[in-house]
Amino acid sequence: MHHGPSATTAFFQEFLALYPERVDRSVVFFPPAISLAAARAAVGERGDIRLGVQNVYWEPSGAFTGEISAPMACDAGALLVLVGHSERRHVFGESIEETVRKVRAVLDSGLDVMLCVGERIEERRAGQAEAVVFAQLDPVLRALGEGERMRLSIAYEPVWAIGTGVTATPEDARQMHAAVRARLASAWGEAAALDVPILYGGSVKPENARELLDQPDVDGVLVGGASLKASDFAAICASLP
Repeated sequence: MHHGPSATTAFFQEFLALYPERVDRSVVFFPPAISLAAARAAVGERGDIRLGVQNVYWEPSGAFTGEISAPMACDAGALLVLVGHSERRHVFGESIEETVRKVRAVLDSGLDVMLCVGERIEERRAGQAEAVVFAQLDPVLRALGEGERMRLSIAYEPVWAIGTGVTATPEDARQMHAAVRARLASAWGEAAALDVPILYGGSVKPENARELLDQPDVDGVLVGGASLKASDFAAICASLP
């Protein structure tokens, strides 16, 4: 919940000046829904930048005051939706079943999904990290048709590393990303599993982005606080090998 329309316009003026267009990677922004129009106007014709929204409700319309629907997001220019972010799960109480309903609504509206999965620190200490992540992931995998698999990306965000300044070690990230990739292969086959981008999120900064991105199966990063400052985010975007 940062950057209203005016701040969004100012952010992109600085970011676009610092980060020239690249044809070898995509940069995705998930501004607050109220700032999506400002972001869209600021980005213009930059082909390497895609825009999404942070959340949707699963119904297409109706008496759901305060919510936005996937068709509304699509009409406003979004291409992706962030689904299952840890704050949606743990602050707002979103269940796995509700996450699946949102995924289906997003795909049915023609948008792509970035699904967030991750464990709490007590779950990791109890040796349950993979079980928790798989419990969040498996119902979504079962809900996707074969032709929809290319429209999914996954962000592993250990809850204990979000906004805390504590980052999973590169080895932590490597192990979980490898486990998620293996789970995809078990569900869909090796070829399909390799087509799904898996991102790491959790206290990503310019200082650690390259080391995380150098790990096998880490295809990108989902950036929180460091994305609020244009110079920091531009540096992270330039870190991808």
